[in-house]
Amino acid sequence: MSPLQDLPLIAIVGPSPPLPTVPWPQPYNPLGNALLSTLVAALPVVLLLGALASHRVKAHWAALLGLGSAMVIAVAVSDMPTASALGAAGLGAAYGLFPIGWILVNVLFLYRLAVDHGAFDALREHIADVTADRRMQLVLVAFSLGAFFEGAAGFGTPVAITSALLVGLGFKPLESAVLSLLANTAPVAFGALGTPIIALGGVTGLDVHELSAMVGRLLPPFSVIVPFWLVAAHCGIRRTFAVWPALLVAGGAFAVPQYLVATYHGPWLVDIIAAICSMGALGLFLKVWQPKDLEAHADAAAAAFAAEHHQTRREPVIDVMKAWLPWLILALFVFAWGVPTVKNGLNALSAPALQVPGLHNLVERTPPVVAVAKPEAATFTLNWLSATGTAILLSGLVAGLAMRAGRRSIMGAYADALNRARIPLLTIAAMFGIGFVMRYSGLDAILGLAFAQTGRAYPYFGTMLGWLGVALTGSDTSSNVLFGSLQVLTATQVGVSTVLMAAANSAGGVMGKMIDAQSIVVAGAATGFVGYEGLILRRIFWHSIVLASLVGLWVMILA
Repeated sequence: MSPLQDLPLIAIVGPSPPLPTVPWPQPYNPLGNALLSTLVAALPVVLLLGALASHRVKAHWAALLGLGSAMVIAVAVSDMPTASALGAAGLGAAYGLFPIGWILVNVLFLYRLAVDHGAFDALREHIADVTADRRMQLVLVAFSLGAFFEGAAGFGTPVAITSALLVGLGFKPLESAVLSLLANTAPVAFGALGTPIIALGGVTGLDVHELSAMVGRLLPPFSVIVPFWLVAAHCGIRRTFAVWPALLVAGGAFAVPQYLVATYHGPWLVDIIAAICSMGALGLFLKVWQPKDLEAHADAAAAAFAAEHHQTRREPVIDVMKAWLPWLILALFVFAWGVPTVKNGLNALSAPALQVPGLHNLVERTPPVVAVAKPEAATFTLNWLSATGTAILLSGLVAGLAMRAGRRSIMGAYADALNRARIPLLTIAAMFGIGFVMRYSGLDAILGLAFAQTGRAYPYFGTMLGWLGVALTGSDTSSNVLFGSLQVLTATQVGVSTVLMAAANSAGGVMGKMIDAQSIVVAGAATGFVGYEGLILRRIFWHSIVLASLVGLWVMILA
């Protein structure tokens, strides 16, 4: 059953609100004062982040508080029809559960199987053979391997996988969650086979290749910076510069292909090619160079094992295959599912599009957010066959068979995944409900227009608008859809390149990915750190602000 079929249940406590029959135009100054309207529009975000950052409110209650406030403001302040507001909340919840929640559950399933059947132990041995240094393990898994999964699947997959992998390698849960979020930045604009750039071209009418090339100029410097930043966040600046040659290799081997592929080919394979180059270059470099000040696991036994293993033996090919088998199978499935021909074929078999009553084509974006007023579609596509989560589920089943897991073991692993995901799923549904209510009520556009009033400083603040969009929606694709047209219109008025500012929306957005509530919840669930999302947010927030500001300054220089 589709989550949308449950929408009427939202109103079970009272009579169903009447469905609107004509499009409702979004108001962008509902209180007649731009400053006051902006402050009220920001209230759901402030309440959500404030509650998350406190020690007293669990993430699911914080999300429900934010959703409730967004609904009240949309209906009482912006005069949005109640049925439309309910429909937006229901559509957001449905999208949060599918495809995002579907990815999370199946990643946890694969992770549980790998732990139960020795693949994680084998992975630990293999990575110790490559390097016993935790800093190098962190870069290899969180940055390089995470970028591969971002390019192949996106939508929360890399954070879920790499944070779970880091825990399996001996990193603490909080540290694993924070560092995985921090690493999942520079690749995001080209994630899921270039989906954010393709979507940006669709809403702006700009050439996809030009947008890809511009983002390919904006992000490579940060692809070099992120490995350094990641390790510095883990162990401090002094121990970071002790391994600077390896960090430069990992970042440079990602940044150069990122620039070349984005500029001369397009957005589709940027992350995948760059990630493979980064993993290969780092692995080869570590065969001839190792850190002198070895940073092994804090656990003395684990440290002794890593050092002895690295110094005394080389693993046979069969052990290497055992270590990486579940993840190789996963990579094959998610890559195959990302190929447009495969995805389109599966969509044709399994993608009924359900129109949301009271919302579909009944909310209208108006100037100056768009050039010409147009109704907003509101459909939920149940593409269960082509969904990335389905590819992960199938890879888990195949990996389980390859690891000789029995039926009872496979079923037990899935039951454990569902149990671990139950509260995060509620939280994710509410988080997406907030984003969708803000989008369809126009509250997001009110915030965007406030950024647009910054005149000559617009290249910086336009970049921060992309950051805000991803922080609100949890997706660089969604941020591009929301603010792409506004960026082009404002850039024309200010007199800067429309291609640059559209690309800046996506490039700035990648730094908002680490603090979007959905990603934080996914990281917490994957590491078993459920209930501490506020602590994760506090640890990661300033990294996000500073890096986004640096992107904004880089855009101003190019402008």
